[in-house]
Amino acid sequence: MAHIAVTRTGPERFEVVVNHEEQVATYDVTVPPSLMGDRLKLKWVDAETVVRESFVFLLEREPPSSIMKTFSLDVISRYFPEYYEEMRRRLGDQGKT
Repeated sequence: MAHIAVTRTGPERFEVVVNHEEQVATYDVTVPPSLMGDRLKLKWVDAETVVRESFVFLLEREPPSSIMKTFSLDVISRYFPEYYEEMRRRLGDQGKT
């Protein structure tokens, strides 16, 4: 299992460090404002949680070496069309009151 550390580096930017099978990889990830509400419909979930769960999603499908080093989360759906639906399923009830 991979260890995923997410650190906010700007209003919409995050550094993600993945330690998987004794290999460490660092990524620069952007979360566009429209992603949380318009596409994922998860306005109540914090962006760090979405970034972390997005990496869990990606690592279930490909090794860390196949993940782009710099990208915006909204491009994931180009490669994995089920991304938005799966994130809503995984995170849909988190933080909802």
